[in-house]
Amino acid sequence: MSTAYHASYDLTKGELICEACGVEMVKGPVTLIYMGNDFPIEMPVCPQCGEYFIPEELALGKILQVERALEDK
Repeated sequence: MSTAYHASYDLTKGELICEACGVEMVKGPVTLIYMGNDFPIEMPVCPQCGEYFIPEELALGKILQVERALEDK
């Protein structure tokens, strides 16, 4: 079962640099997967290596809410 969760993290140009590549991160699509559910989201992604950045407010906010809701099922 796949649940759609669409959100976007506001990224100011030049704000985040990939530590591994030294390249500026750009807003891009990422699919988070938890307990067999897919959550498409736009967040900062390194255009070179594909690593992405999950902001603390997202991890402790909406993502935590979704995790708890899925675990309660």
